[in-house]
Amino acid sequence: MPGFSHVGVATLDIETTIDFYTRKLGFRRVADHRTSIREGGELRQVYFEVGCDEFIVFMAPTEVEGIPNSFPTGINEALGTPAGMYHFAFKVDSMADLEAMRDRLLALDIDVSDCIDLGHAHSIFLADPNGLQIEFCFHSRPFEDADLNRTDEASIA
Repeated sequence: MPGFSHVGVATLDIETTIDFYTRKLGFRRVADHRTSIREGGELRQVYFEVGCDEFIVFMAPTEVEGIPNSFPTGINEALGTPAGMYHFAFKVDSMADLEAMRDRLLALDIDVSDCIDLGHAHSIFLADPNGLQIEFCFHSRPFEDADLNRTDEASIA
């Protein structure tokens, strides 16, 4: 299996989403499609490359019959699950890259966690403008057999 193509999620504010993912996170916008819905309205789909020819696609409906004008776009909020249960984790290549990303986000006044040691990885956590939890992760070692039955203790990020 060569990986996944994309993950599709909703936004009600596409311009703020584009600004956040391009200017603040540094992702490249590679496609921006507007689909006129025959029954009325429009669906705009914006693709951001997240690496390895994989994408996160934000869909923004406008006046489409059957789609409310307002709904929760944060997956956890929409499902009523605790924060972090559903999230997107993006890889970085080194601990230095993770720390640089954290510094960049802090300089942009984005609320971001400290670097957290997860044993096999180090991560930082933040929320996007749609209420989606985002993680940037540096895998510091490959998974091992011991990871299959590992137990830990932690606080919620």
